[in-house]
Amino acid sequence: MGSSDYGWKPRIGAWRAGRSDWRVHVLSVFSLAVAFVCLAASLLVVTNLAAVRDRWSRAGRATVYLREGATDSEVAALAKALEGTDGVKRVRHVSSQEARREVVSDESDAALASLPPSAFPASLEVGFSDDIEDVALGAIAVKLRALPAVESVETYQRWTERLSSLLTGGVTASLCLAVIVLAAVVSVIGSTMRLLLNRRRIEVEVLKLVGATNGFVRQPFVLEGATQGAAGATGALVLLGGLFLIVRGRFDHELANLLGVSPTFLPWPVAFGMVALGAILGATTALVSLRKMVAV
Repeated sequence: MGSSDYGWKPRIGAWRAGRSDWRVHVLSVFSLAVAFVCLAASLLVVTNLAAVRDRWSRAGRATVYLREGATDSEVAALAKALEGTDGVKRVRHVSSQEARREVVSDESDAALASLPPSAFPASLEVGFSDDIEDVALGAIAVKLRALPAVESVETYQRWTERLSSLLTGGVTASLCLAVIVLAAVVSVIGSTMRLLLNRRRIEVEVLKLVGATNGFVRQPFVLEGATQGAAGATGALVLLGGLFLIVRGRFDHELANLLGVSPTFLPWPVAFGMVALGAILGATTALVSLRKMVAV
């Protein structure tokens, strides 16, 4: 038998047998997509939490709430002193009426609309330079709280710390899901490869009789495992992308302005990394699963 026959005819036969098992492949890809969508969803949550945390940590702003009895001269003196402080870029006085207009943008909320302007405290919105350190910001806040015209100072550092704690929990959950997804991929692809090998036992025996090596016999199965893993990850990204578009379409723009960021999908490197991970896991699992079954 010529070398060209050994190189192509058995290989073509193996691929034809693979196409005949499309129902098994579809079921395997669907199972992998369900596993990968859990991991992708957790990564999506972590990505957006990280964006909110980074945005708030770089916000460089503080709100100085004024006492109800603060006079105009005290407010003006405080604003002038803040403008002359190192690291302060801008100071804006927000009266009670302006604060009410910003919070009550329309009259749809009857409870908020019924509140008088005095229910919304006047404040000074202070913007800092991007290079200001947290220690310097905290020192300014301490000095401001000691002034008689100041009721309280909000630097939003507590919210940043809470978001960091929540982000840490999200990363931990993602790692746990990654382990679960790894186990699911190994189980699904391993079972699929063993099933396909049993169904193609005759083709494999023919290949062995004509002198095919174990590596040659395993090659179609390894490629199928890589294809299944990559297809499962791709299907998970497509499904999650559709759900993301639905959620983003209903996302409140006022909430986005409050958070400072809008929801974003997974970065391209992360998406491509998931597809590559699926292919590598699929190929590796198929190779390991068939190593003992396709023996000399």
